[in-house]
Amino acid sequence: MPKRNPRSDVTARPDDYVEGSGDSGYRVHHYSLDLDYRVATNRLTGTATLEAVARGDIASIRLDLEGLSVSKVLVDGAKPAQYRQGATAVAVTLAEPLATGTAFTVVVRYTGDPAPRDSAWGEVGWEELTEGVLVAAQPNGAPTWFPCNDVVGDKATYRIAVTAESEYTVVANGSCTSTRKVGSRTTRVFEMTEPMSTYLATVQIGVYRQLRALDTPEGSATVVQRSYVPGDLLDDFGADFAAQPHMMQLFERMFGPYPFASYTVVVTDDELEIPLEAGGMSTFGRNHVDGHGGSQRLIAHELAHSWFGNSVTAASWRHIWLHEGFACYAEWLWSEHSGGPSAQRLATGFWANLSALDTDIVIGDPGPDLMFDDRLYKRGALTLHALRLTLGDDTFFDMLRAWTGDHRHGSVTTDDFVEHLDRFSPEPLGDFVRAWVFESALPKLPRAGR
Repeated sequence: MPKRNPRSDVTARPDDYVEGSGDSGYRVHHYSLDLDYRVATNRLTGTATLEAVARGDIASIRLDLEGLSVSKVLVDGAKPAQYRQGATAVAVTLAEPLATGTAFTVVVRYTGDPAPRDSAWGEVGWEELTEGVLVAAQPNGAPTWFPCNDVVGDKATYRIAVTAESEYTVVANGSCTSTRKVGSRTTRVFEMTEPMSTYLATVQIGVYRQLRALDTPEGSATVVQRSYVPGDLLDDFGADFAAQPHMMQLFERMFGPYPFASYTVVVTDDELEIPLEAGGMSTFGRNHVDGHGGSQRLIAHELAHSWFGNSVTAASWRHIWLHEGFACYAEWLWSEHSGGPSAQRLATGFWANLSALDTDIVIGDPGPDLMFDDRLYKRGALTLHALRLTLGDDTFFDMLRAWTGDHRHGSVTTDDFVEHLDRFSPEPLGDFVRAWVFESALPKLPRAGR
């Protein structure tokens, strides 16, 4: 049984990076989504059941939802005193106030033509493809397809049932526990038993061929790795992703046991600007499959998010370097392991690149405009390499494995990481991390064994 993160219940709060999202008065523990989707007309009909608990004494709740129309709301099986739908949320006035710690259930029925929402980071959420659907919700796109408490530090388990035309393959988080065909339509039910943030919930629909990787390296723990790929890309996909089981083996050794029951890759038939992570899943565009290994670092990056982001999740978006810096450093570790440039060589090169750029970013609190800036990714990775040089390999990787184990499926902050580091160092590392993470000036890389 994974160790419970003691802070996970108190750190999940709306944050100012995504203003207008979330309600601090309650927490959702489980979402059950029953969705009927018509691909040709982009029509979604859904029933969402939220199992929640009150964090304080509450007389109302707020549900994030955008672009879809609510037809019914029930709280504990009865009508609430009132519900009112606005452009981005549904405000529900409870028939009776709920005391702190009270468990309750909300059922919402809704329908509409889902579409991505405009955000400061572009369009996010439910998006039609040429033939099918892509859901990419980071950071605040989840309300485009289901009512939720959209807070990055709120983590819940999921049941996602999707009915669609039978010629399409539907993929969602977790394991497919049942498939039932009625006439020309098929219902697939997915169960995600590991808790995840709302932005990591996803549905992918397309005309795909399913593959299962069986060539897991001998001697490694067996993690089921599934792939859904357009038929014309099967050969190129096989060449490009052949190394993924070896990445899994390496990352389990360096980061600890894989934190989900399986790992799924979807390659859409459309091109995508960047690959996208979801809970136990990654999505690539057909432009990321070239048959020549051109996306090796991206494959490593998205897989590493299973540990850093999907399992160990930032309590608020200001701590996003704990996702992206770690996943970027995983790229360098894979390069070093697979015969490419060493992490030291890459760190030296990227340090030189960053030193020539503007130093107007503080990666420990970059602000919403810079939270996806490439400098955050690279400087976060450099922070980890500097720690590796300081602690030495054995202690550094012991520290990483303990970090992912102690906070498995929990929510964390940079302060949590500093506190964790001090268990592995004879001297406090708070000032060391502060220079890398909370100051704009770029520190020099230390010599090994500082």
